[in-house]
Amino acid sequence: MTNEEIQAIFFVECDEALAAAEAALDRCRQGDADDETVNAIFRAVHSIKGGAGAFGFEALQAYTHGFETLLSDVRDGTVAVNDPLVALMLRALDLLGDHVAAARDGGAAPDDAALLAQLAAAQTGVVAEVDAVAPADDDFAFDLDAMLGDIAADISANADWIVTVHPHAGALANGGEPLLLLRELCALGDGRVAIDDSAVPDLDALDPGEGYLRWTVTLPGSVERAAIEEIFDFVGEGCSVSIARTGEEDEEVAAVAVAAPTVAPTPIAAPVAVAVQPVAAPSAPVAEAAAAAPAAGQSIRIDLAKLDRLIDAVGELVIAQAMMTQRLSGHNLGGIEELAMLDGLTRDIQESAMSIRAQPIGSVFSRVPRILRELEASTGKKVRLEVSGEATELDKTVIERLSEPLTHLIRNAVDHGIEPVADRIAAGKSPEGVLSLSAEHRSGRIVIRIADDGRGINRPRVHAKAVERGLIAADAVLSDEEIDNLIFAPGFSTAETLSNISGRGVGMDVVRQNVKELGGRISIESHPGKGSVFTLALPLTLAISDGMIVTVGDQILVVPLAHVVESLRPEARDVQYLGVDRAMLSVRGQFIPILPLEGPVGARGAITDPTQAVLIVVDTEAAGQAALLVDTICDQRQFVIKSLDTHYRPVEGVAGATILGTGRVALIIDVDGLVAGAVSEVAPLKEAA
Repeated sequence: MTNEEIQAIFFVECDEALAAAEAALDRCRQGDADDETVNAIFRAVHSIKGGAGAFGFEALQAYTHGFETLLSDVRDGTVAVNDPLVALMLRALDLLGDHVAAARDGGAAPDDAALLAQLAAAQTGVVAEVDAVAPADDDFAFDLDAMLGDIAADISANADWIVTVHPHAGALANGGEPLLLLRELCALGDGRVAIDDSAVPDLDALDPGEGYLRWTVTLPGSVERAAIEEIFDFVGEGCSVSIARTGEEDEEVAAVAVAAPTVAPTPIAAPVAVAVQPVAAPSAPVAEAAAAAPAAGQSIRIDLAKLDRLIDAVGELVIAQAMMTQRLSGHNLGGIEELAMLDGLTRDIQESAMSIRAQPIGSVFSRVPRILRELEASTGKKVRLEVSGEATELDKTVIERLSEPLTHLIRNAVDHGIEPVADRIAAGKSPEGVLSLSAEHRSGRIVIRIADDGRGINRPRVHAKAVERGLIAADAVLSDEEIDNLIFAPGFSTAETLSNISGRGVGMDVVRQNVKELGGRISIESHPGKGSVFTLALPLTLAISDGMIVTVGDQILVVPLAHVVESLRPEARDVQYLGVDRAMLSVRGQFIPILPLEGPVGARGAITDPTQAVLIVVDTEAAGQAALLVDTICDQRQFVIKSLDTHYRPVEGVAGATILGTGRVALIIDVDGLVAGAVSEVAPLKEAA
């Protein structure tokens, strides 16, 4: 593995460590600052520090050292955890993220002098409080125990360090070199080295792979212990190390033994880490956690390009299997066991490959607390975050492209939705606004909801702004849903002033476009004075899905199975007409529009009489149900999604294309788009009727 590859892994682990530390700090903010939570923060920062030193990122290493020093005092109980301290550490963690980004991108390190000074000052906060309770009425009062303790501490600080290094069998197996460690130790100060060779056997019994030598290095007491420990951050399990002051007990020395795995520090760019099991190979400084509990499982890191090639190959396998099934179906071989076995194995391989790419959406949700802290600082509002369903999994590609629209929606909810504290109190609400994020699987799709308890959409103002910008006519009569959807128009904004949060009108239209490119839909539900809910319905994967193969005239189409509710041949009494040619289907006491596909896909010779055709009832997130009118249903199978945007151009009503078993290209129906258009056309006819 090259140095660049190892460095890429370091940045991936950095992001994992930052996420773990932020989650732990959020628990502290909620009052759950137990020892394990504090240790989790310390381990994360220490892990980044160790890797930064190994790769020569001096600014990052220096900053993490200052942060770690405060965390060490917090862990030891010297500094008490309280709300101001947690707020300070959250700011410090944000700056640490900026440091990591600068190291990764090769940019200038952020200015950290002021924050480092605050971190150092926080270490003395407890000392100041202790001094404040000293008796003030006796000029000669003193604490003899404290004085003796200070004298003992001074004596201890001047005592020499005794560092013992003992390589075991296999210490050199992975390129380890104990002499390099000794040189680094001596470089810290006036080091004196003694060697113990008493365990070396006679020549005929000598095993070159064994570790017989033990070195003892004496260093001045002025050397910091952290500097000594840092040298052994990446020492493997084949070497024991003990550190002690002169005169300390052996038991205390033994407790400092370092046993860390080789470096595996980590980015969110470069080779992307895909954990097959929970990550069990952290960077060396996290060895303390590994020693505390057995690993939950094993994992490997896979370059994303390799994984993409695997997914592409699986897609071609699905196509090849469909072609073979199609060819053999005409030779009376449909019942052979081998063909059924191949079909099952193909599906198993596809599902396994897709599960490797699946990641919890919590990786996106975990970035929200920092966004909210920045928004709170710039708007003066107070917002409480509620999250559910963060373990819901979906394709990594979808997750990566979801970050931008989600950020826009959150900024919009805080800036436009949630009211200022004074307005909330006047309205009888809690001073603290609530922003809710949730994710769940539903009918083969993932549904993400972003809800706030703010003022809701001001529809009169939106209508007026739309007229002002020429988006609609002044006398236009729109439904509440149509007014709400105006906020997605390009260039639309209700902000009175331009700020770094809003005002340019380039946010919500980007959200809709990004969601549409993902093959998803976004809908709005808003109640004045109570808040708004934005719902995103997205595919679980952008590669392979299940569909129903249908014919419409001379066209073969695919209807995504995630939308299909049922299929039927209607009786004449079940079909009613609105206007001249708009047919409605009666299904269990309600009427839904019948949508012919002949026009949208340019088919010729399609059946137009609903009673002679097959109706496929489909369900959508935003527009409800409709019935697609098709000639016949041919098959139901997996299909590989090919983007028309990439290979041709966007086509209204079509979500993509696929290759059938016959080798023919079939269009994949954009069910959400077609049904939404049909429902909007039917609404005026219903009112007229």
